Amino acid sequence: MPVVRRFLIVCIALAVSAARASAPDPDTLAAAERQFADEVARQGGLDRDEVFGTVSKARYQQSVIDAISRPAEAKPWKDYRPIFVTQRRIDDGVAFLRANAALLKRIEGEFGVPAPLIVTILGVETNYGRITGRYRVLDSLATLAFAYPPRQEFFRGELKQLFLLHGAAFPYPIDSLMGSYAGAMGWGQFMPSSIANFARDYDHDGKVDLWNSLPDIGASVANYFAAHGWQKGGPVALPADVAADAHALTPAGLEPAYPLQQLAEWGYRTNEKLDPMTPATLIFLDGEQGREVWITFENFYVISRYNRSPLYSLAVYQLSQAIAADHSP
Repeated sequence: MPVVRRFLIVCIALAVSAARASAPDPDTLAAAERQFADEVARQGGLDRDEVFGTVSKARYQQSVIDAISRPAEAKPWKDYRPIFVTQRRIDDGVAFLRANAALLKRIEGEFGVPAPLIVTILGVETNYGRITGRYRVLDSLATLAFAYPPRQEFFRGELKQLFLLHGAAFPYPIDSLMGSYAGAMGWGQFMPSSIANFARDYDHDGKVDLWNSLPDIGASVANYFAAHGWQKGGPVALPADVAADAHALTPAGLEPAYPLQQLAEWGYRTNEKLDPMTPATLIFLDGEQGREVWITFENFYVISRYNRSPLYSLAVYQLSQAIAADHSP
């Protein structure tokens, strides 16, 4: 079964499960919040009563459950691509790149991640900082941690990490942070664990500001990709020339698992001159003109660490290419 089809089946299953979700029983919720406060206080050295006082302020949001039940990535590629790869987003990306050229060039030089890719993430995630989220992060994460069984463990971990982002480096009241329905924050839409592991104080003012500091925002995105193995100058994705008798292939995921030479022998080729032993894999998409087959590489997999959908990774790559092309002298 192709990876995209498996992904869609998972999305449908999660949506059906989420449709049955409802506000938790108040007593059950209070008990879960007390247990959560005990864990956070014990593991993070925080005051248990303060943690409970904050988490008890969270309010269940049915709109969060509804939103996570209908992700854009459940759309076919022919409908997904036009959402993100638009002329307006390209033009705005070029303008942003030009306005911050010196900063982005410095970040690119330090982290090895192309400036157009950094800009593209900001464009796709928050329309270049214009839309950073209308949900209170505490509400989003608590709703998903205590009332969304399909991914309850993941969001409970993110809620816990939100409380552990204390101190001078992240001096923001937890109950005032705003973000996405999934609890992602700032221009780059970082989850709490990503802030803890990859965010950078690039302007050296003693705190990480993913809302108002372009140096921190850009460097944090670049560091995220660098830390996940971005290969400077490496290929990302190429359309495949598929032979009529191509070997039927169902990759297990997006990690490059086959040498290019092997894919060529199976009937999947590219005209680009690359080392035949370069690891790669395939994705199959439902495009406007029918089935599209792409050969993807390690850098494509790295983009997918931001969002695990192959649709997202390809849209980001194509938008970054368009921004880079229009920005070229």
